[in-house]
Amino acid sequence: MKKTLLLAFLALFLFKSAVATAGTSSIMIDAQSGDVLYAHNADEKRYPASLTKLMTLYITFNALENGNLKMDDKLKTSYTAASRSPSRLGLNHGDVIDVKTCILASIIKSANDCATVLGEALSGGNEREFAKMMTKTAQKLGMKNTTFKNASGLNHSEQKSTARDMAILALAIYHHFPQYYSLFSLTEFEYQGQVIQGHNNLLQTFEGADGLKTGYTANAGFNIVTSAKRGNHRVFVVTMGHKTADERDEKVAFMMDTVFKRLASNKKIDVQQLKAEIEMPKGGQTRTLLAQNNISVSPKAKPASDFAIRIGAFSSYDKAMQHASAVQKQYSNKLKANNIQIEKLERSGKPLYRAQIAGLNKADAGKLCVALQNKKQECVAAFIENKTQFAER
Repeated sequence: MKKTLLLAFLALFLFKSAVATAGTSSIMIDAQSGDVLYAHNADEKRYPASLTKLMTLYITFNALENGNLKMDDKLKTSYTAASRSPSRLGLNHGDVIDVKTCILASIIKSANDCATVLGEALSGGNEREFAKMMTKTAQKLGMKNTTFKNASGLNHSEQKSTARDMAILALAIYHHFPQYYSLFSLTEFEYQGQVIQGHNNLLQTFEGADGLKTGYTANAGFNIVTSAKRGNHRVFVVTMGHKTADERDEKVAFMMDTVFKRLASNKKIDVQQLKAEIEMPKGGQTRTLLAQNNISVSPKAKPASDFAIRIGAFSSYDKAMQHASAVQKQYSNKLKANNIQIEKLERSGKPLYRAQIAGLNKADAGKLCVALQNKKQECVAAFIENKTQFAER
């Protein structure tokens, strides 16, 4: 009887430990050597979602370097681009937008309309032809299992890629166009007097993270291609097919943190040992994956509450306060009304009022942002310095 119970317990434990990897694809690569440090279902074909935009951007960067495109070139929005579903910048048919803004919107906002504008600009106005160009470029880079069908990553039954191929693309951007790589570290940009904030939480919550792109559709799940550097070591990580953004981000953070600790010891990486540690962490404790709407604060300790969630910038104090109050009411059990802060900024000579809610530790700020972003609301977790000046009505 005891033996049966023990076997049942072990089976349950192993099942729980596999939850983080089941149904997903992941890969981690050393940026310098190109060595694969970890892989799980890395060659399984999946919907890339907005990771597709990395190829649109790769081709755009190439056009900029070849002189076929300039950052200040004005591009016209077609009916096709204007009709793209969210996430989008909100372009209308006939709107004119410069290349740089299109690039920033594609990276930070993951704007499908802007990605389509770029694709059409590079293919004589024909996105289907651009998709063929994307696939040919993928093949040249060695992305053997990738087919693109549009510039944005919106659902198409034949648009597929793999974690390995997406890692190849990320490395190509990093090595071929280092002059543009820093764009992927940006968390916000300004458009028509409004500060547009991004979706990539790891840029705020993981030490050393400095790019690249998140992606989500219902068919694809939550995907990410990211890179981080600590000391002299840089790794690229791709993970695809997660059920929530929290689960995805936690998986990537754990992978990178685990390998950086090993690299810091200057010991040769034992790939099999690393794989075992990632899939079943030391001590036999299964990683806790955060539920999509679980934003509860851990009661164990009280970390320093010097973080805030930045939830948008507005043209007036009243608009900023109204929005912050609405968000505070959504999560009144976690956010206090007296922690609402409105920071006055100046952009292009005009005042802007950034809404934020303070009094959070780093982890909880990150969780809240994920929850808000899952509801298509702007949010960035940020460290708040004591010297920051806030506006008053």
